[in-house]
Amino acid sequence: MSSEDCLGWAARDASGHLSPYKFNRRPVGDDDVHVKITHCGVCYADIVWTRNRFGDSKYPVVPGHEIAGIVSKVGSNVKRFNVGDHVGVGTYVNSCRDCEYCDDGLEHQCSQGAVFTFNGVDSDGTITKGGYSNFIVVHERYCFKIPKSYPLASAAPLLCAGITVYSPMIRHKMNEQPGKSLGVIGLGGLGHMAVKFGKAFGLNVTVFSTSISKKDEALNLLGADNFVISSDEDQMKALTKTLDFIIDTASGDHPFDPYMALLKTLGILVVVGAANEIKFRPVSLFFGLKTISGSSVGGTKDIQEMIDLCAEKKIYPKIEVIPIEYANEAIERVIKNDVKYRFVIDIENSLK
Repeated sequence: MSSEDCLGWAARDASGHLSPYKFNRRPVGDDDVHVKITHCGVCYADIVWTRNRFGDSKYPVVPGHEIAGIVSKVGSNVKRFNVGDHVGVGTYVNSCRDCEYCDDGLEHQCSQGAVFTFNGVDSDGTITKGGYSNFIVVHERYCFKIPKSYPLASAAPLLCAGITVYSPMIRHKMNEQPGKSLGVIGLGGLGHMAVKFGKAFGLNVTVFSTSISKKDEALNLLGADNFVISSDEDQMKALTKTLDFIIDTASGDHPFDPYMALLKTLGILVVVGAANEIKFRPVSLFFGLKTISGSSVGGTKDIQEMIDLCAEKKIYPKIEVIPIEYANEAIERVIKNDVKYRFVIDIENSLK
């Protein structure tokens, strides 16, 4: 099969401004799946690499790694997918498939480095381009089946925001301990999914936020059990040694010691938000035998299990569907935290 012209939206420089861009995708190989993209979530990573925040952007950058769509072609060796299947593609599209981590279904921790879905360097030397485009070609290992009963627009944010909180919850067995208590710091794209998963696992969920405006949403829209203004010392002290787990999704710098004090003995704090630094006193760990852990996205096994769980239990992200023409405004709103709780681009109906 020959390569095909693909239409996308790309940033050409560190301004991050997105505009139409045509490029070639690789031909469909024997192990590849050709996915017609219907939807793509807008993630903070899109801002990081379109605006060269890490100094490693390879322009033109076609962002997007929360991809949902429909299989339109399959390679001759593909066994797991058929034309017409609904599928998702997440934050990486390749790995060595031979190291201990790939063998354990932790491809995102590949010893050779997983290849990011956009702004990555693939095994053939090409620069990967993401889901702000009308199709993608990907090895079947990095493609995930979405039940047809589950809306594709809702599935897109699961591929990054969803798995980022789901994976550490499974790793720390939060899904096996109903009745225990979970704190969620921050109520954005990641935080609202942590609340939803926590409730699905039977946990008692407390949301921590700096904004009182989030209270009604946390309690009545998302079903949290408790809401705390994190800057209110009295509210914080009232929860001393009451939480078994905390998931920190906040991206801004904030103190950690006040949250460590809320953990019970053997409590676990998982950091998934990208603050610039983490500072806490070692005694916050010593007294109470507490653990602080980091996490990012998840392996292929966890991703498929998460999608299946969301379909089974009808867990849906809260999304705002937008046309591709609104992408630049959407990114500005993400920077201002002005979204409830994830933008999803309707690629199928707007990218022409």
